[in-house]
Amino acid sequence: VQLQASGGGLVQAGGSLRLSCAASGRTFSSVAMGWFRQAPGKEREFVAAISRAGGTKFHAESVKGRFTISRDNAKNTMILQMNSLEPEDTAVYYCAATDTRFVPTRISDYEYWGQGTQVTVSS
Repeated sequence: VQLQASGGGLVQAGGSLRLSCAASGRTFSSVAMGWFRQAPGKEREFVAAISRAGGTKFHAESVKGRFTISRDNAKNTMILQMNSLEPEDTAVYYCAATDTRFVPTRISDYEYWGQGTQVTVSS
């Protein structure tokens, strides 16, 4: 699976961004998907994950109520809608895919990774 993340940028605190992840090379509905992020000097961390059909979703506590993960299997695209952004959300955001039928939240469970898109939130 090839993944291409886009939609990052610079936004003020309280603003919104919509990240997209375009997938190719496999039947999109055959992989579970996730978003992760890595801030400068910190380890990569889980943000959100979604099942193959989109019926099961998990969000990290730090983004719950502000971020929403979704997918459109007809368009081979995953979305992360980010609202009420905070400076602490500044990071490179990565999309990832996994062949497992579960919806994992661990980095090690994902086989395929996109290149990342930078999100910067100013205070």
